[in-house]
Amino acid sequence: MVDLERLRQNMIDAHLKARGIHNDLVLGAMAKVRREDFIPEKWRDMAYDDRPLPIAEGQTISQPFMVAFMTQALALKGGEKVLEIGTGSGYAAAILGEIAGEVFTIERHQPLATAAIKTLKPYRNIHVIHGDGTKGHKGGAPFDAIVATAAGPRPPATLKSQLKVGGRLVIPIGENPFYQRLVKITRSNQDNFFEEDLGGVAFVPLIGEEGF
Repeated sequence: MVDLERLRQNMIDAHLKARGIHNDLVLGAMAKVRREDFIPEKWRDMAYDDRPLPIAEGQTISQPFMVAFMTQALALKGGEKVLEIGTGSGYAAAILGEIAGEVFTIERHQPLATAAIKTLKPYRNIHVIHGDGTKGHKGGAPFDAIVATAAGPRPPATLKSQLKVGGRLVIPIGENPFYQRLVKITRSNQDNFFEEDLGGVAFVPLIGEEGF
């Protein structure tokens, strides 16, 4: 029988710490959340491989390093209000839920949203919404941080508008389906945003009114 606890610790040491994940809150969340609970049973033994895995609706659960990297880039201190675009299986939302005070996560596929509500039931601070993530969540805005787990042709203006001053948006940007740039956008004041390039990535397309 595969020792998933041991594999999770190996993931922390070999795939996260060794590759620059140093935030204690992120490492603690990654060590606590059981990735095997968020993937189909047939992939369970591969839960802690550093790779994406298939889930329903033709989507994937992101590799652990990328989840940790994007979460670290949000620079959370604990207690923030966070918006996630693209719930998928709910794994990244659970990581956020271990750190943030309140998490809103939007999924456009109804079956995935329904499944995530069930999987994330232990997290009282996570709210799963079925809808167009490119439009954000006006009812919860403004947010301290927003993260998108799908790539758009440009940063959605609505998401930028829903950031608090000082808030951060981390999102893959690019029209190539096999390669995009991960960017971090910080709202410096009401009208201005500062953008940082965090490197090359590959994500599924962001579908919606302000996406593809």
